[in-house]
Amino acid sequence: MSLTYGVAALARPTFDVPFAEDMKNRAFAALEAAGIRAIGPRELLFDRAAAEKAVAEIKAAGPVDLLLILQVTFTDATMTVKLAKEATTPIAIWAVPEPRIGGRLRLNAYCGLNLAAHALGRAGVPHGWLYAAPDAPGLAASLRELAQPATSRPSRARPVPAAEYAQADRVIESLRGAKITVVGKHPDGFDTCEYDENLLFKLAGMRVETVQLAQLFDKARGMDPARVGAVRAGAADELEGLDGVDQEQLDRSFRVFCALEDVQQESHAKGLAVRCWPEMFTEYGCAACGPMAMMNQKQVPAACEADVHGSLSQLMLQELAGEPAWMADLVDITPADDTAVLWHCGLAPLSMRDPQAHAEATIHTNRKMPLLHQFPIKPGRVTLARLSRARNETKLMIAGAEVIRAPMAFTGCSGTVRFDRPAAEVGRTIMEEGLEHHFALAYGDHKPALRAIAARWKLPVLELA
Repeated sequence: MSLTYGVAALARPTFDVPFAEDMKNRAFAALEAAGIRAIGPRELLFDRAAAEKAVAEIKAAGPVDLLLILQVTFTDATMTVKLAKEATTPIAIWAVPEPRIGGRLRLNAYCGLNLAAHALGRAGVPHGWLYAAPDAPGLAASLRELAQPATSRPSRARPVPAAEYAQADRVIESLRGAKITVVGKHPDGFDTCEYDENLLFKLAGMRVETVQLAQLFDKARGMDPARVGAVRAGAADELEGLDGVDQEQLDRSFRVFCALEDVQQESHAKGLAVRCWPEMFTEYGCAACGPMAMMNQKQVPAACEADVHGSLSQLMLQELAGEPAWMADLVDITPADDTAVLWHCGLAPLSMRDPQAHAEATIHTNRKMPLLHQFPIKPGRVTLARLSRARNETKLMIAGAEVIRAPMAFTGCSGTVRFDRPAAEVGRTIMEEGLEHHFALAYGDHKPALRAIAARWKLPVLELA
């Protein structure tokens, strides 16, 4: 049977565009090899206007069997949701992996797929999905199967029996009356970072206070140089390479850390959620990753992209573990060796560093500004958790995994893990449930206590692994 797909290749110019072009061309060649006629522009689409123009071109070319969104690099979900709402045919997303070369995360397409699946799930849009290289075995059949109409699967979230109520009650009591301060708003197209203040108060008795990003910048600019110098001296004892990055930008990063300290103390917040881009780079001139990692180390969870539910998830795990938590993206799943990679730009607390590796000061791979932490996280048992609003249903996601010692997958902070269930199954559940792209992580097995917290809050539990 001959098939015709309308194809829109989405990308973001801050990633490795030449590599993205190569992967896009290989993807179109794979479609042709599968006997699928692809219509639509062959160039990368970097913005909403280009995507809308592409859809118009596809519609004008005649009927198609599928609108295929080719997720070449990470993008937010804005374009995907727009395209899906205009589609009159089945829709699917194909994201392409990239090799774990120990260098920059050049595409980050898996995270883009994750973000899109969440947005479409919240919008009630059934869709197919595929995460596979253009030369993957059996790809032709997988590509052709995407044309079959997607169906919405029932959620796997279920009420579960719980026993660890002593730990759960201690955590719940620690959260009651606590506050999360959110600095700025989440970036456009990141509805994974939306929060419901009423829900947080009803569940946990928690409040949210907002601070404008400009206030943080003003505090940073007016910071006492002696205080900033003391922070730098402390960082120099723990991080290699501070002298090798732009010193003015580095100074701004330390000023941001001091400003975050002040915001947290003035608001009496237990956690922070910070809009860390683009204005941190474009208006102030540094990266917030390192400063937020330093707050995480102080056991004041600092969630990037103004993710309030992410900060709460970190708080829960931190209280259970008695040590700092981290918030990571899942950026790759490789069924061949049953591993996955958890990563973020440079946000991990120093206590998570693999003792066999050095902690380095580095720059943001896309924006080229310091300060970021760079190291692989240490081997050991970890628990992942997330207060989720996937499919517009409140639930608690939990998972168990083992961090294994492996070559650094990507620059920044990363860990190679084996989940307690097959990696392919975990990835399938994430996409079919439309989960958020941020996962809180702490060392230790805290799943029983998390189940008990969910039971106290009368929430269903979605166990990934």
